Amino acid sequence: MSEDHLPVPVERSGWVPDVPAVLTELETLSGRERSYEWPLDPVPDRVPVPVDPTPPGAVDIARRPVIPASLRRDQLTATARHVGGRWAHASAYHAVRLPWYLAVIVQAAVVGAGRVAVRFVRWWTHAESTPVRQAVAEVRDTAVWLRLDREVRATRRTRTLIVADAGAGALTAIAVLGSAFGPPTQPGWLLVWLPLVGSLAYVGRPVGRPLIAAAVVAPRFRKLSADIVLRAYYAAKLGADKDDQRITFGSPMARDGDGSRVTVDLPYGKGFTDTVRAHGAIASGLDVAVTQVFLTRDPTSHRRHTLWVADRDPLAIPAGRTPLLRGRPTDIWTPAPFGLDERARPVTIDLLWQSILVGAQPRQGWTFALRSLGLFAALDPYVRITVADGGGKPDWRKFEAIADRAVFGLAPTRDGDPVEILIDTLREIRKDVQARYLALSDLPPDVVPEGKLTREIARDPKYGMPVRLLLLDEFQEWFATGSPTADSEIASLLVYLIRVAPAAGVIIGSATQRPSGIGSGDVAKKFTDFRDNHIIRFSLRTGSWQVSDLVLGAGAFSEGLDSSTLAAEHKGAGILRGASDTSPTVRTFLADAEDAAHLLAIARKLREHVGTLSGQAVGQIAHREERDVLADALSVFADGARGLHWAELAGRLATAYPEHYRDATPDAISAQLRAFGVPSVDVRRDGQVRKGARADAIRKAHRARADV
Repeated sequence: MSEDHLPVPVERSGWVPDVPAVLTELETLSGRERSYEWPLDPVPDRVPVPVDPTPPGAVDIARRPVIPASLRRDQLTATARHVGGRWAHASAYHAVRLPWYLAVIVQAAVVGAGRVAVRFVRWWTHAESTPVRQAVAEVRDTAVWLRLDREVRATRRTRTLIVADAGAGALTAIAVLGSAFGPPTQPGWLLVWLPLVGSLAYVGRPVGRPLIAAAVVAPRFRKLSADIVLRAYYAAKLGADKDDQRITFGSPMARDGDGSRVTVDLPYGKGFTDTVRAHGAIASGLDVAVTQVFLTRDPTSHRRHTLWVADRDPLAIPAGRTPLLRGRPTDIWTPAPFGLDERARPVTIDLLWQSILVGAQPRQGWTFALRSLGLFAALDPYVRITVADGGGKPDWRKFEAIADRAVFGLAPTRDGDPVEILIDTLREIRKDVQARYLALSDLPPDVVPEGKLTREIARDPKYGMPVRLLLLDEFQEWFATGSPTADSEIASLLVYLIRVAPAAGVIIGSATQRPSGIGSGDVAKKFTDFRDNHIIRFSLRTGSWQVSDLVLGAGAFSEGLDSSTLAAEHKGAGILRGASDTSPTVRTFLADAEDAAHLLAIARKLREHVGTLSGQAVGQIAHREERDVLADALSVFADGARGLHWAELAGRLATAYPEHYRDATPDAISAQLRAFGVPSVDVRRDGQVRKGARADAIRKAHRARADV
């Protein structure tokens, strides 16, 4: 707590606090290493002393005093005692720990010396040029390699001369200092050793925390009490001070982490839904921010719930960088680190057998959240990863180094049409899923004791069934590509996979900023079907509770889960539903672009070591087989029919060419043929007249295209 925020003794209307008693209590509390705990609703422990009223006609009642109250003669001694006590405490705290500080500083200096040495050697040897020369060597460009080699040699000679000059200067300085101060053990050398060790310790300091902790940590927070809770709930109209409308408590008031917890029983007729609606009013009654108040449903009674009030806004405290930066291999069969909950407890997600939906407003960190799970899977070299980013952002580009297939945006590139590549990829995954179920059914029970994929099978190349991860960022774009045929097929494939694939060892992770209002007709229904079939939901900040419910799933708001209450500064924080019995508010670990590139470089090395690189990562790009819809349509008229209804034509194509037309709708087939000039006409067949196509019209369109 800063001195400006201390409860200094100032005059109040009607009573004067006992200044020495207040300062004594603060000094006592300052000995706690936890924090100051100062109630915001103090009750004077003695009879109030009347204060003389302002004289009538006074005109200077709004003027501030020239000398602050804490520096007046009658209070100066108490103020000096408090400030002196604070500094005395800090001095004693650090003096006791001085030997430990020396060890910590020396250790950090050794680490810093190592870091400086590594950076110096890399600079001296021009190590940054090695990857460039290696790349040129791999493409066998001798001329460029020789030119680079000459430049590197020249740079190294120049830097060697600089090092020699610097070394000579350093030796000269040491000689001068030695003649002035004597041996290095003399006190005069402290002028050299202290700055040197301090600089090295600064370079070697740990990331994310200070080298030496502060002596006093003093946040000011609400000390929860029964009277404060009752006041808040009565002010929120959840009860009244009457016999049949009183609020009661189902547990004692207790500290829980960095906050206070109590079980609240509402009056009969009131329920948890009423509490959720009054969330803001409760926070106002407690005189804290909405993001400090957490409500949890009690499964035993609808009128009972748990109230937890954080000392400070827990979502404003970053969770820090991802623990994946250790660079160690991961195992997809173990939980993935995701972040910290509101009580600073680690939150993990079991990825296997799951489908995960991440949603939020733009620039709230949803891509980072999904990418962190992708990075965890990437560090398991036995996981086959497919990335499809409908937005085409740079965030996922580095995954090309390890992905079996990576698709970005909707615009065609040198690699082909992203929409067609995605369709082929989804078809291949569907085919793989179907083959897995057949293969698992044929394996003996001792190999598949539960009839499903095991870790041993997934990692044994002879079975060909590795765990797969399909990552879809901005997935709403794949339902609105501009081609009705492509939209329909992608929608059908994704709905099939979200329903069937997770049980076959295919993990699906999806992220979007538009969880509704995509597509029309059948595509819109399939979009909703795909969105609602995700098992785990993570919603960062949204614009309204209705959008929050779309991301978190129906009924989330009635359970007290509303991501629209998150503030704009709470980037990377969101509500996690479906991963466990609880639905924590999670501050996700950070992995920025540089972290992702570093981890993906490690992931590629791991895959190269075990030989699991595949597909696009090793240059194996499967090209889409082109189909001639006119020729295919003519071939299904082989029974001599003069015309077919669109539905029957689509059914025959699906039977004859299931790999290409299995999910094609009659409208999609009609659109494809009409694009070549085949008219949609009334066709009488089996006593019914419906829209369809005639064989002569298809044959004519086929000949006309051939003549061109």
